[in-house]
Amino acid sequence: MKQLTIAILNWNGLDMMRRFLPSVVENSPEANVVVIDNGSTDDSLSWLEREMPEVGIVRLDRNYGFAEGYYRGLREIDAPYYLLLNSDVEVRAGWLQPMLSYMEAHPEVAACQPKLLCQWAPDMFEYAGASGGFVDALGYPYCRGRLMGTVEQDHGQYDDVVPVLWATGAALLIRSRDYWEVGGLDGRFFAHQEEIDLCWRLRSRGRGVVCVPQSVAYHLGGGTLPQGNPKKDYLNFRNNLLLLYKNLPDDRLWKVMFLRFWLDALASLRFILRGQYRSALAVWRARRDFWRLRPQFRNDRKENLRRAILKSVPEQSRFSLLWQYHVKGKKTWKQLYT
Repeated sequence: MKQLTIAILNWNGLDMMRRFLPSVVENSPEANVVVIDNGSTDDSLSWLEREMPEVGIVRLDRNYGFAEGYYRGLREIDAPYYLLLNSDVEVRAGWLQPMLSYMEAHPEVAACQPKLLCQWAPDMFEYAGASGGFVDALGYPYCRGRLMGTVEQDHGQYDDVVPVLWATGAALLIRSRDYWEVGGLDGRFFAHQEEIDLCWRLRSRGRGVVCVPQSVAYHLGGGTLPQGNPKKDYLNFRNNLLLLYKNLPDDRLWKVMFLRFWLDALASLRFILRGQYRSALAVWRARRDFWRLRPQFRNDRKENLRRAILKSVPEQSRFSLLWQYHVKGKKTWKQLYT
């Protein structure tokens, strides 16, 4: 029995599977490969059965979104390690072994990610995870290799293995026992930032999350909802508030929420000035729905705080990314810490 199962979530992604799945199967001999299908209505499953019979299939009855789709699909998979892999990721020979070796040598680490590069510009980091993720004092995510909209060129500057707050959901390797111990991905997020929530729960309970850049994956990115899509803006703003509510300690939560009201208002104004009126509206819809949903998350917050070993997660910075980026002009991860 292979210790690792690569789980790829699919929803009407036939073109992506044709393009990228063969590289995953060919270059991942250490793993079983399973497609979790979110109720596709295209020819995805018939193509899989005909062209790649070695790939397992978990069939879901409808589209549950990223988080709930994985939650339901992984229930059907028995393996010591899961690797959640986006359908638009290309990999090359030997990509898995550095991560697997590191996890075997470090039982205190629950999850890790590879270095994530851009599939169509492989000398550049990829926005969705780069070389490991962090969160600033006000809840804004950033990465080694990507701050806000600035993505760096990769020239080996972030090739050391480091602790991170979150590993990208585009290529997340995690011990199955840790995944279920903290409750897995939260399906109520639907999509976006659910991996940050998962990893924050792991870190607060004393489990490690790292980036292992000796493993490399190439992510196309934006295959489902491209940057600038109002639905994506809505999910990011709403889920970021849910993320903070679930995980921030009591002594910081409401101060951060107060500041975020004004920062979200500025974000909405910025969308208006750019003529992106639907995105501006999405910010306020996100805030409205956060307050509507908050009672559903009250018990989750209590449980997370009760089980926390680390009151303050070291990988959440104490500075404001917006201030550092827009006012002080720091555009790279290294500049933030010098």
